[in-house]
Amino acid sequence: MQQKSKLFLQALKYSIPHLGKCMQKQHLNHCNFADHYYNRIKLKKYHLTKCLQSKPTISELARNIPTRSFSSKDFLPIKQENEKPLSENMDAFEKVRTKLETQPQEEYEIINAEVKHGGFVYYQEGCCLVRSKDEEADNDNYEVLFNLEELKLDQPFIDCIRVAPDEKYVAAKIRTEDSEASTCIVVKLSDQPVMEASFPNVSSFEWVKDEEEEDVLFYTFQRNLRCHDVYRATFGDNKRNERFYTEKDPSYFVFLYLTKDSRFLTINIMNKTTSEVWLIDGLSPWDPPVLIQKRIHGVLYYVEHRDDELYILTNVGEPTEFKLMRTAADTPAIMNWDLFFTMKRNTKVVDLDMFKDHCVLFLKHSNLLYVNVIGLADDSVRSLKLPPWACGFIMDTNSDPKNCPFQLCSPIRPPKYYTYKFAEGKLFEETGHEDPITKTSRVLRLEAKSKDGKSVPMTIFHKTDSEDLQKKPLLVHVYGAYGMDLKMNFRPERRVLVDDGWILAYCHVRGGGELGLQWHADGRLTKKLNGLADLEACIKTLHGQGFSQPSLTTLTAFSAGGVLVGALCNSNPELLRAVTLEAPFLDVLNTMMDTTLPLTLEELEEWGNPSSDEKHKNYIKRYCPYQNIKPQHYPSIHITAYENDERVPLKGIVNYTEKLKEAITEHAKDTGEGYQAPNVVLDIQPGGNHVIEDSHKKITAQIKFLYEELGLDSTSIFENLKKYLKF
Repeated sequence: MQQKSKLFLQALKYSIPHLGKCMQKQHLNHCNFADHYYNRIKLKKYHLTKCLQSKPTISELARNIPTRSFSSKDFLPIKQENEKPLSENMDAFEKVRTKLETQPQEEYEIINAEVKHGGFVYYQEGCCLVRSKDEEADNDNYEVLFNLEELKLDQPFIDCIRVAPDEKYVAAKIRTEDSEASTCIVVKLSDQPVMEASFPNVSSFEWVKDEEEEDVLFYTFQRNLRCHDVYRATFGDNKRNERFYTEKDPSYFVFLYLTKDSRFLTINIMNKTTSEVWLIDGLSPWDPPVLIQKRIHGVLYYVEHRDDELYILTNVGEPTEFKLMRTAADTPAIMNWDLFFTMKRNTKVVDLDMFKDHCVLFLKHSNLLYVNVIGLADDSVRSLKLPPWACGFIMDTNSDPKNCPFQLCSPIRPPKYYTYKFAEGKLFEETGHEDPITKTSRVLRLEAKSKDGKSVPMTIFHKTDSEDLQKKPLLVHVYGAYGMDLKMNFRPERRVLVDDGWILAYCHVRGGGELGLQWHADGRLTKKLNGLADLEACIKTLHGQGFSQPSLTTLTAFSAGGVLVGALCNSNPELLRAVTLEAPFLDVLNTMMDTTLPLTLEELEEWGNPSSDEKHKNYIKRYCPYQNIKPQHYPSIHITAYENDERVPLKGIVNYTEKLKEAITEHAKDTGEGYQAPNVVLDIQPGGNHVIEDSHKKITAQIKFLYEELGLDSTSIFENLKKYLKF
């Protein structure tokens, strides 16, 4: 299962203004929410030279896309006598960036979605959907099934692949870098493969075979970021396409998941705090779906199946954290659920995978990673503590009932493979060359005390041989919303920063999900200010323990993380020197009062309803970044926004920037001509994606901004980036 527990803990990525790309084309590139649960997708590396002629590199795309940037220097009508000159290394930066973007690409890699079915492997090669014999998957012997260029899309890529049970058809979801909209194509696998059908705006989809051995494609239709309709279709001589389910409540989202044993197709309906699941019998897909348990406000549950039993991951009962229950498949209602396994307090359920004789839980407890292996025959439990450097799981595909493979990663360390072998009862680590970062860097787990005494975990990275850490630059990361963990996946630019002497600090504040469901509850609605207090406490604790100082401290966040960053810039700007934000959510009040926006109704349980609840309205006014801008000194701010972003509308970001520059101008007038105003840059990128995480242009622009604001020598940083940035 690809991160299935995020059905609860992430609470609908489609309805959250945050992540666009998971660094997966290492983590399943551009992960639409439902794609996390596609347990048959595998990652495959291909040398870029195979498809360079038909698909430009990301850096080439970024270089050729026009952008609009605005700086506070453009709008401050004040003479800057002591204006800071451009970095002396500006020319060096430009030369290195040009070299980086135009150098030969032989060593660069891309990641494609891949699925194995029968004796074949299906994947994307260049601009084509192809298949090859399993044993030949790593060479150039493949059969072209479909040319993506026929869809007339701009730089399309395959997001996920599904093969029909008897391999008569293959379905693939296709997207572009510039939009979140997806098209699902169905290809008939005959002697001459042909496209049988094309469905626009498809979110999730699965194949099931009916009683007459006919392949049935179930899919959900998404409109304006909302997914409420479920369809089923057949092809060939007996074509059918019908809608058979529509969710009436606009605050809920619908997606499909096929249980690992393919016995049931589940229709999952949920909002931020409540879920409901219906079962489609894999043996009788035309029969009406069966309801497991009618939605109960505040109760989340997800379903797997094994040997005529349902295994249910749910937060029902006390404490209101996740626990594993089971019941007979023919008596699925909640009164029949029996407690099977309970998690410890302060435990985050990251994932769950079901095997023939075992259930494997991937857990985060007190900010450390664990794997619990439950023997289903004897209810035995084996808990494995994973290496302390590990910060995140990457779930691997698995069709082998004897082994459970997965990967571990950290922000500065690439993924490393591990396999738990059930027969031996042992965890095996991938052997080979040890990453030198293990000897040259340190990872620390620290805690800060918030105003109310709550302990807030932090994860710190820095070079082992660093001397006088107080004089080193610090980059703080924060998110703190929707029960989402702060992203701790490998990012090559983060590694380069550590190599160059930076300290990285990840602050796991309330509102996120690192310590379980209650950690999220303590940072949402009228408890949002807890997250702000936690962030402030983390930065002060870092400074107090000798990690950097305010003049060398920077802060970064994306999407909903922008709420806490913007609020801190208003309340305690003296803690920071510079900030970088991507697609930030900065105008909470006006956004949540505009019910015409696609996500407002789905977001009410996270931020509150200021239109009908005066308490919520007044509370949002206390922390909303836009509402609390005032004439004062601010840290320098670099904002990356996307022109057609539907999750965080550009209007709110532009309004924030305009109001901020007015406040800076007013403060500068009152302070006098000798005042050094902060630099504010708004970089508007074209396209409709929410976040393009591996954009080469964005990465280099942000790093350049931080180095110039802190007055650091950037000569080596961009040279080192070449070693790690692989698109």
